[in-house]
Amino acid sequence: MSDTFFRSRWVERPAHVTELEPTGLPQGFRAAGVAAGLKPAGLDVGVLVSDAPDTVSAARFTSNARVGAPVVVSRGSRTGGFRAVAANAAHSNVGDGRRGYETALAQQAAVAEALGVEPDQVAVASTGVIGTELPREPVLAGLRSACGALGGDARSFSEAIVTSDRWPKRACLAVELPSGTVTLSAQAKGAGMISPRYATMFCFVQTDASLEPETAELLTGVCVKRSFDRISVDGQLSTSDTVVVQAGGGSGVAVRPETPDEVALGEALDALMRQLALEIVRDGEGAERVGRVVVRGRHDIVEPVARAVANSPLVKTAINGADPNFGRVLQAAGQVWPQDEAFVADLEIEGRQLVSAGDAVDIDAEALAQLERAFSQPEVELILTVPGEGGETEVFFSDLSEGYVRLNASYTS
Repeated sequence: MSDTFFRSRWVERPAHVTELEPTGLPQGFRAAGVAAGLKPAGLDVGVLVSDAPDTVSAARFTSNARVGAPVVVSRGSRTGGFRAVAANAAHSNVGDGRRGYETALAQQAAVAEALGVEPDQVAVASTGVIGTELPREPVLAGLRSACGALGGDARSFSEAIVTSDRWPKRACLAVELPSGTVTLSAQAKGAGMISPRYATMFCFVQTDASLEPETAELLTGVCVKRSFDRISVDGQLSTSDTVVVQAGGGSGVAVRPETPDEVALGEALDALMRQLALEIVRDGEGAERVGRVVVRGRHDIVEPVARAVANSPLVKTAINGADPNFGRVLQAAGQVWPQDEAFVADLEIEGRQLVSAGDAVDIDAEALAQLERAFSQPEVELILTVPGEGGETEVFFSDLSEGYVRLNASYTS
């Protein structure tokens, strides 16, 4: 694994962005993670806080109709003014009825009391097994302990929020804006139950820039649509997805709407979220390769076609086996194409055209060998052009391995 954060060919580090120690935090932010006994071993409860009373935030949550108590509580809170995040792993607090809802409220209250903020300024996020009780007293004790251990490093916090992740996902960046330099950091988790419109994922982003509420909302919405809305591991939409972006203003640099500062910060946030999204896909339970499918054509059909390809078990297993089986790609795309319209497509895999106007292109043995070698790399790209024009989209997805089946066959046992 590369030591650099920006390690995908599909995410370019903006020239005005420099990577810092990945566990760092911007000025005015503190975090901690502790072991509360929710997991058999390791850290499992975390708190992150902005010390600035006028912190501005924006949030996004899962679009699943079935959501957990933490999502219900957080949605109903001050999403534009979150001062703190209270997170835990091991139990998602979904499907526990009134008891689970009261536990989420108690998490808010415990952190608010310890930090001297209002309960509705605390975002609650829980991840783990659905339908099990989140033990109230252990999680509350863990949150109080984390509040007493807060510091300027996010290492323990980023480790406390993971579940089946093979590694914590985090970054800290220096961003040179026309008006001055600010810091941008993030901690994320996710590896399975991942689908466009979010995933079983958390992403918490902090900056010491000062933002107007509308700027935080705009940048968060645009960047989420280009990152966490673009990923799939298994096509399954989680009940607990949560993204929170906080701006504390500790740098003294104010980012005004519709200015070069806003553009530059947006470029940095976009790159940060896209790489974190790719880290989630790369860490897909048992994943060995990451695919990117780009679909161009009629504007109303490119999205369902891209998702059909990305979620196809046959396409995913072909990528796992480094088999450039273009028939599987066309099959997946064709199953969502209108039956009363001709499906004539072009397909390129790793820059090699394999299908033209719906028909296979002859390639010699040497070209096939080159394609197979390209298909065995950690990242594989498919470009599909379908009839019509005016639309283009992309989805990043993982392959499907025996490891995914083994892990999920015994997830709760």
